[in-house]
Amino acid sequence: MSPLPVSSELKKIVKAISSSNGRCILVGGAVRDHCMGQSISKDMDVEVFGLNLEKLESVLQKFGNIHAVGKSFGVLKLKTSTAEYDFSLPRKERKTGKGHRGFKITADPTMSYKDAASRRDFTVNSIGYDLLENTLLDPFDGIGDLKRKKLKHVGPAFAEDPLRVYRAMQFSARLEFKITADTARLCRQLDLSELPRERIFEEFRKLMIKAKKPSIGLEAAKKIGILAYFPELKALYGVPQDPEWHPEGDVWTHTLMVVDEAAGLKTGIEKKDLVLMFGALCHDFGKPLTTTFLRGRWRSPSHDVDGIAPAIQFLKRLTDDRELIEQVTTMVKEHLRPIQLFKERDRISSGTIRRLALRVRIPDLVLLAKADYFGRTLTKKERACFEAGNWLLAEAERMDVRDEAPRPLLMGKHLLKLGMSPGPEMGKILKLAFEKQLNGDLQTNDEAISWAKSNYPDLSVLTQ
Repeated sequence: MSPLPVSSELKKIVKAISSSNGRCILVGGAVRDHCMGQSISKDMDVEVFGLNLEKLESVLQKFGNIHAVGKSFGVLKLKTSTAEYDFSLPRKERKTGKGHRGFKITADPTMSYKDAASRRDFTVNSIGYDLLENTLLDPFDGIGDLKRKKLKHVGPAFAEDPLRVYRAMQFSARLEFKITADTARLCRQLDLSELPRERIFEEFRKLMIKAKKPSIGLEAAKKIGILAYFPELKALYGVPQDPEWHPEGDVWTHTLMVVDEAAGLKTGIEKKDLVLMFGALCHDFGKPLTTTFLRGRWRSPSHDVDGIAPAIQFLKRLTDDRELIEQVTTMVKEHLRPIQLFKERDRISSGTIRRLALRVRIPDLVLLAKADYFGRTLTKKERACFEAGNWLLAEAERMDVRDEAPRPLLMGKHLLKLGMSPGPEMGKILKLAFEKQLNGDLQTNDEAISWAKSNYPDLSVLTQ
């Protein structure tokens, strides 16, 4: 295996620590990714053996600014002119209470690397890299598990932190590894009820943003007991669908396929991608509530609207981010609209599309609808294109509402210039003008102002 690429700056820091009798071991995802032949992340976590915290701090301060945010846990953040590094001392953890925070942590620079690594979650994350000797340290056969594509817990300490059950979910998807039977069994035994929402959300975020196939993590969630804490997800399992439209099977199977399709449509803008991915996960939450066998077929009438409440319940188990919740639930409510409008394209008015643009950004909605459409068992011909989405985007472009909602042509300042005083009447005429604009009757500022001039004297307009 080729040496792990390390910046010249970090090499200088490592040599300075070594001169003070410290030993620097790179740990975490950078080492795992290097062993997998992948490009390593910019985040460098270095564990320092043989020095106390005060001595380590005195060495590091020569290279940049030290942020002692985690100093009480034996962690120092070093910010130089070119990079940021996390330096930490090996530590002992003693369980003192329930949950993720129920630990007493004590730094111990005299520990062996094996003892320090025994506290890590999975064998593939327990591999170290000696930055001075350029050698790997692998006391728990993490490299072997990388080759076997197995996600296996390191040891008994795993059970002390139930957040690791969620880490198993997201790592299984990101690495596309299978969780071993022993690890899955241990996960199912742990109580996840004490975990704070923000930590759970972070693991879901990594699943949604970093995995190419989030379905692997969601299947793992079912296997290791996570779905017991998310009844909205559990309810999808076994809900039947019309085999003509959904030959892939039940709603759970369809949802997994949709989430994977959405993962391939991500924009790279995390805020937007979270809305897309959670929209894909939640889009059919209404089906367990509405599915019925009617006139010889399984149907789920109004499942888009009825999915709003369970989507809100699910998201509130993860976050208080009102903007995210609102955007995702809007996507759930509107996810059928592109196909519905396409089917009715010869009968709908242009105002229908303009009003849709007021509720949701149309390209974002088309991405979700595209994932929903392709998240089924389709023929090669059927996968050629998403005609409904292409049509809706073209129509929105033609109406100049593809990338933003329509803005009122007639505004209060125009009516003030015409001599109208502020008040309820002004609001009524502005609302009426905007309705006419959405319907396509008013298309320019001049048209809107002319309409106001000609209609202002007519009091019947003001009282509509």
